[in-house]
Amino acid sequence: MRILFLYMFPLWGNGSGAFLRELTSELAKRGHTIAIVAPDKRKLPGIKHYVVAPPQIGVFVGHPELPNAKKFEEMSGKELGEIYLSYLKTTVGAVADFNPEIIHVFHTAFLPGIARIIKILFGIKFIITTHGSDLNYLSKDRRFMGLIADANRVARFITANSEFTKKWYLDMFGHNLKQKSTVIMGGVNVDNYKEDPEEIKLINQKYNLAGKKVVLFTGRLTKNKGVIYLIKAASYIKGTILIIGDGPERSNLENEIKDRKLSNVIMAGYINPNDERLFHAFYERADIHVSPSIWEEPFGLSIIESMAAPQSAVVATKKGGVSSIIKDGYNGLLIPARNSKALAEAVNRLLEDELLRKKIGENGYKTVIEKFTWEKIADQFEAIYKKFSYSTAEYLARVRGVNPDLSNFIRSLNNFSTRV
Repeated sequence: MRILFLYMFPLWGNGSGAFLRELTSELAKRGHTIAIVAPDKRKLPGIKHYVVAPPQIGVFVGHPELPNAKKFEEMSGKELGEIYLSYLKTTVGAVADFNPEIIHVFHTAFLPGIARIIKILFGIKFIITTHGSDLNYLSKDRRFMGLIADANRVARFITANSEFTKKWYLDMFGHNLKQKSTVIMGGVNVDNYKEDPEEIKLINQKYNLAGKKVVLFTGRLTKNKGVIYLIKAASYIKGTILIIGDGPERSNLENEIKDRKLSNVIMAGYINPNDERLFHAFYERADIHVSPSIWEEPFGLSIIESMAAPQSAVVATKKGGVSSIIKDGYNGLLIPARNSKALAEAVNRLLEDELLRKKIGENGYKTVIEKFTWEKIADQFEAIYKKFSYSTAEYLARVRGVNPDLSNFIRSLNNFSTRV
C-alpha cells in the first residue's frame, strides 16, 4: 500500500515526531511504500521525503530544535496564510508524484485542511491523528476551526493518542464524530534498549554518576512539563537528578538551581538526534524516571520509553492521558501535580525500597510488551488503511460511475473502429 504522511514539524525533537518515525519505519518493514511531507531535510531509510520550505516553522508550545520559533497563536493572518500555501503547494506536488492510496495527517492545526483540498482535487481518502498539543493550541486560536470541522466531516477516521485526548477532541469538534474515532496510543521500540555497559560507563563518566542513584527527566523544558517542581524537590531527594532536554524554560530552571544552591541537579541539555542510541541509554541508567507535568498531558511518550528499561520505575503526576498508561502502585506511582513534597516522597520511597522499585519496573516493562510495541500499534493503523484506502484510478472510476475494466474495453473498441 502507498501511504503519504503529512507532518508540520521537524521529525526529531518531540513526541509526535518520534511517533511518526517509528510508525513509518515499521510500516516500511512490512512492505508498504511510505512517503512523508514535512519541513525536515533529514531522511529516514526506505522512505520517500517531500521537504516543505515554509517561510517560518511555528510551534504550539516549544521545540528544542526551534528555540526562536514563533508560536502559531502569535502569528498574523498573512504569516499563517504563507505557511499554509507552502504546505499546500508541496503536498499537491507530492500527491501528483507519489500517487498515494491513503493520506495520514498528523496534528489538526493546518494539515487536515490541506488533506481536504487534496481529497477534492485527487480523491484520496485521509485519516487524522490528534496528539493533544494541537488541541491545546486550538483552544487559544480558533482561526482554523472551520477548515478543521469540514475536514473532520470528510475524514474517513480519526485517532487519538489517549482516551483523554479523544474526549478532548470530541468535546471540541462534536460527539457526532465518535462513531469514526478511536484511541491508538504511541509505542516504543524495545530493540533500542540494549543495556550496553560501554554506553552506561560513558554516561557515568561524563556526568560523574558512578555509584549514584539517578532520577531522570526527559522532555521539552516548558512550563507545562512542571520541571520547576522537580527542582524544588531536589534538596529532599536522595539521589542525583539528571534533566535531559531543552526549551524556553531552561534559563529559568538554571536560575532556580543556582538560587537554591543545588549540587544534585545536572542540566544535560538536548541530545542530538544522531545520538539516539545514547538517549535510550539514559533510560537504562536511571533508577527513577519522573514526569511532573502540570497540564493535562495528552499521552506521555517519555513514560512508556522509560518503562521499556525494566530497571527504571516511573513517578508521574496524575494528569490527562497518563492514567491510560499508569496504574498506581502497579507499574508506576501517581502523585498530585504542583506538589514538590509528594514528588520527593514518592521518589525516595522507590530509591529506598529496591524490591518495590524492581517490581514496579518489571510491571512497567510488561505493560510495554503487552500494549505499546510498534508492532501492535502498526497493526491497528494498518487495519484502518486497508479498510479505507483506494487508488486515484479507482476514485476516478467511482466519480464517473463506470467500471474501469469496461471503460478500457470500450476505449479499445473505439480505437479499433478508428483504425478500420
